[in-house]
Amino acid sequence: MLRQYVHQLGQKLVHRRRLEPKEEIESPVAQLNTLQMVILGVANTLGAGIYVVAGIVAKYITGPAIAISFLVAALPCLMCALCYAELWARVSCSGSVYLYSYVTMGQLYAFITGWNLILTLLIATASLSKVWSITFDSLIGNHISQALEGTFSPYMPSFLATFPDFVALALLLVMIGVTLLGLHTSPLIFKVFTGIKIFVPIFTIISGFIKGDLHNWQLTEQDYRLNTSGSSDIYSLGPLGSGGFVPFGFDGILRGAALCFYPCFAVEAVVATGREARNPQRSIPLSMMVSISVGFLTYFGVSAALTLMVPYYQIHHYNPLPEAFLQIGWAPASYIMAVLFLCSFLYSLLFSIFFMSQFACAMAKDGLLFRGLAQIHARTSTPMVAIVSSGSLAAIMVLLLDLGHIVELMLTGIMLAYTLATFYVLVLRYQPDLNEKTEEEVEMEPKVEEHPLDSVPEAGTSNILKTLWFPTSTTPTQKSGQIVYGCAFLLVLLLIILSLILAQWRSQLFSGDPVLTTVAVLLLLLITGVTVIIWRQPQNPSSLHFKAPALPVLPLVSIFVNVYLMMQITSETWTQFGVWNAIGSVIYFGYGIRHSLQENNEQQPPTSTSQTLYENIPGAESS
Repeated sequence: MLRQYVHQLGQKLVHRRRLEPKEEIESPVAQLNTLQMVILGVANTLGAGIYVVAGIVAKYITGPAIAISFLVAALPCLMCALCYAELWARVSCSGSVYLYSYVTMGQLYAFITGWNLILTLLIATASLSKVWSITFDSLIGNHISQALEGTFSPYMPSFLATFPDFVALALLLVMIGVTLLGLHTSPLIFKVFTGIKIFVPIFTIISGFIKGDLHNWQLTEQDYRLNTSGSSDIYSLGPLGSGGFVPFGFDGILRGAALCFYPCFAVEAVVATGREARNPQRSIPLSMMVSISVGFLTYFGVSAALTLMVPYYQIHHYNPLPEAFLQIGWAPASYIMAVLFLCSFLYSLLFSIFFMSQFACAMAKDGLLFRGLAQIHARTSTPMVAIVSSGSLAAIMVLLLDLGHIVELMLTGIMLAYTLATFYVLVLRYQPDLNEKTEEEVEMEPKVEEHPLDSVPEAGTSNILKTLWFPTSTTPTQKSGQIVYGCAFLLVLLLIILSLILAQWRSQLFSGDPVLTTVAVLLLLLITGVTVIIWRQPQNPSSLHFKAPALPVLPLVSIFVNVYLMMQITSETWTQFGVWNAIGSVIYFGYGIRHSLQENNEQQPPTSTSQTLYENIPGAESS
């Protein structure tokens, strides 16, 4: 009885959703070329992160070496993009990583991915509100923050913000109200704000070449003492570290890279508009690569210009660029920048609220979240319950949490989501093709599809060791698919252990500690052996629009780098992240697994909200 229950539970966890083939017939007319998709990806990348994260990371974590941190972060972003492109090719419709997870891997993976993307959108919304408040406050002389800090700071716990940000809260409530009335925009508005996003970094980079001083990359303790004696008391100086270009060492670069994962936001925007591409087979992978590369170069250039214009310990951590222009004597440029930021943040905040609610609505329609979140208002066609619910959570974050902490939490969520996407590609490449349909199935609505791992293993398990090295078939079988699935899970576990050792005891390891060295060598041998086993298994020969190169090495390297960067996140952030996912587990196992569309065999509409998160909205972005 127990065995039967466990088997049924396992089948529910890996149930996959099959898409309606005729959905592709209803695709919009292809009109986007590669350049337009690159612009869309770049616009999605250049959000609040370039204006806020650069200041926090440069001042407290990396110093001028933030430029190297962006380089380190860009490499796993590129690898994730290659894997994401193959994931899109397997589904061949516009959507999000949540939809692709549901179609290719199953219900549990989809919930984990979607739940953490909701966290990312919640924090993006809260971050944009707080950044707008900080920028507005700087325009009027920081009077609001000083008054609130003086009133509330003595009563705020250490793990919360120093004062409740009522300005950011008021802004967020107003924008929630605007979203409830229905979101309407035009291509002209999108072009204007995209132009602003492109103008700001270009102007900043040029300014850095004009007003920058290379001495700011060679600062010493004497420079720090001089700045301390003449500094204003409005904003405290950051730490000096050891001075020079890398004041906080290699550890600082790696921790900074974990907070510089923003170029990966281009991936979602490019894939989401795939059905509108004239030549998606070429445009989507190329647009991803170019968008991430341009995003990296932009972040690299802005961070380099910022640290050349201002000593890193004098950077304003939440409002770096306008304050930097003030310090170099370009007051008009500072005010112009601040106004442009305010306009850009309003636009980004509106869409962040929209997509946050749409994502919650999509999961509710699939039955994984409470069905009430999927209610659509008849007149405005907006998911009012989802908007109010998600907006309320974002409002709590805005009011009580510190901006630096929530940004770190957001990037943890996005790194986990794209690490899972990379894992999916590693597993799916070696699975047998179960997507062939009969003519009758082609006309049916989406329905439950059996996961390749649900089936009973084939005969001959006594020869399993021989099968690991010498597969009996040149095409994937259920047995070879199970072998890869198990090996992939084992590899992830081994990579997590290795990353933990490197992150926590790296100095002892490289100094020759015998215990750590032995453990590390054994881990490397196991990782190599398991990787060879996966490599020996037959790959699915099915033709796809795009396939990621160098499997299984590319996904494994991407997973290792992502996991290692996630190990740089603080324990406080991991605690918050664990609480969020614990809440998600309760919701899924208490509600979602029993109310999902697959469990109740309900028919889904031809086009789910999860497939249209970015459609018909020009300039979709989350940060």
